[in-house]
Amino acid sequence: MNNLKTPWSDNVNTTAYPRPQMQRDSYHSLDGIWQYKIVKGDINAQFDGNFDGEIRVPFSPESYLSGVNRFLSPDEVIIYSRSFARQESNGRAILHFGAVDYECKIYINGNYAGGHIGGYTPFEIDISQYIKNDNIIDVYVVDPSDTAPIARGKQKIKHGGIWYTPTSGIWQSVWIEYVPEVYIQSLKITPDFDNKYVDIKINANAKCQAKILMQGKTFTTDNGEIRIKIENMQEWSPESPYLYYFDVIYGKDKVTGYFAMRKFSLGKREDGKPCFMLNNKPYFMTGLLDQGYWSDGLYTPPSDEAMIYDINLAKRCGFNTLRKHIKVEPLRWYYHCDRLGMIVWQDFVNGGGKYKKSAILILPNLGINIKDDNYSFYSRKDETGRRQYFTEMNETLDALYNCPCIGLWTPFNEGWGQFDSLKVCAYLKNLDSTRLIDLNSGWSDQGGEIRSIHKYFVKFVMPKKEKRHVSLSEYGGYAMKIDRHTFVNKIFGYAIYKNQAKLDKALADLWSKQIIPAKQKGLCAAIYTQLSDVQYEVNGIVTYDRQKIKIDTNALKALNDKLTQ
Repeated sequence: MNNLKTPWSDNVNTTAYPRPQMQRDSYHSLDGIWQYKIVKGDINAQFDGNFDGEIRVPFSPESYLSGVNRFLSPDEVIIYSRSFARQESNGRAILHFGAVDYECKIYINGNYAGGHIGGYTPFEIDISQYIKNDNIIDVYVVDPSDTAPIARGKQKIKHGGIWYTPTSGIWQSVWIEYVPEVYIQSLKITPDFDNKYVDIKINANAKCQAKILMQGKTFTTDNGEIRIKIENMQEWSPESPYLYYFDVIYGKDKVTGYFAMRKFSLGKREDGKPCFMLNNKPYFMTGLLDQGYWSDGLYTPPSDEAMIYDINLAKRCGFNTLRKHIKVEPLRWYYHCDRLGMIVWQDFVNGGGKYKKSAILILPNLGINIKDDNYSFYSRKDETGRRQYFTEMNETLDALYNCPCIGLWTPFNEGWGQFDSLKVCAYLKNLDSTRLIDLNSGWSDQGGEIRSIHKYFVKFVMPKKEKRHVSLSEYGGYAMKIDRHTFVNKIFGYAIYKNQAKLDKALADLWSKQIIPAKQKGLCAAIYTQLSDVQYEVNGIVTYDRQKIKIDTNALKALNDKLTQ
């Protein structure tokens, strides 16, 4: 495994409260050093009690920061174990996992407590009946990666080019909360920008009167639902990311949350050309493709400071949007986008069987679209995998619905495991009507409200007869290698430049000759590839280890300012 270190490698900190939108005082982190064992077998493998060594959670065994640097193969299981003491004697104990890739089973003091399937979404288990004063937690995890028709993102065992090292096991924070017998399980927060109110729905394990405390006022509800009028409403935008904070008191339980007043929609400019709208005003979204990989932690950011660095670097360059590409981040990342002011386009995690070049590359680039009810063509023959896609979509929506920063969902990218996309779109709209949907990002266009285009190698020209809103959802990919800050010598990029001066000039030409003229003709958004180098790809504006910025940030900001003014 590669050991490129980021500026935060020697000061790792993952113990900040993992779920900022529903925060309690009774938070006890289980991040840190665990014991681990990797053995041949499946999720029900027998364990002899002898460990291989220590692993630092929440970093995957493949990562440098885990201390293991060991690939977990599909025919192996990784077993985690650690002890912990009960911190509070009353109420219920709820065990939380931010994400575990891919399937896991959890045991408390030898008792099976629960499990989860899906590598990208949070889950919780009530362990009250198993917990004692002193406890042992064991977690068994298997990860078939790209050998099974599951959601896997850009992970590939035989990685290279645009495919990356797999991440297995626990890769987001683990923690325990102690709650009263009657407690809040989740909140659903829906702002109505036009009518200046917010709906708050409280999901709890039993009915109780609720009080919402906000801006010096108290609001009550007996049925768990309340609509609050927002006086002197302050809008959220990347330029002014105002957040409203509130407390919910539910019997003896209390949580703190937040929301923002903002609206994403489709509209037209004064000249009649289509545009994306933010808060009922035309708003050009200029952004970066963001894979969310780290040279030291792979899927897992080494600290809050690392996440904040990436977001602020994008803002320094004049970008107002990040497209989170085929990955779901820890909830703290979205919180920082909320409070710092960064719109997020959130991809759902793609998967399925082994992709066919004819489906994901050859035919789409010849302008040939195959209907995506052809499950064989799009590597989606497995019915269980299709059902699991909807399960993970629901879980992703549940986890991220309240994040003000998310303005757009992307169900499918470039035909990767695409299927029944118009049905998927209708299903998604029923779950969330407050955001835009880029249904088929790149190609294999089946319809939808946005025409989404990926363009590399050749000049981008606005399609003349397209009546839908046009988004250039990937472009550029200009690359430059910096020695001693590169993952491998064999590099990948869509155009390679030898020094910063040439790269800066190429970016200036790209913006001035293609992107800015396209905006004048009705382009609604543009997402440049990409924020950081990732392994073989050296087309980031910053290196994989975040040690070297490769472009003139002021010059790039000036170019983006021409798009957003």
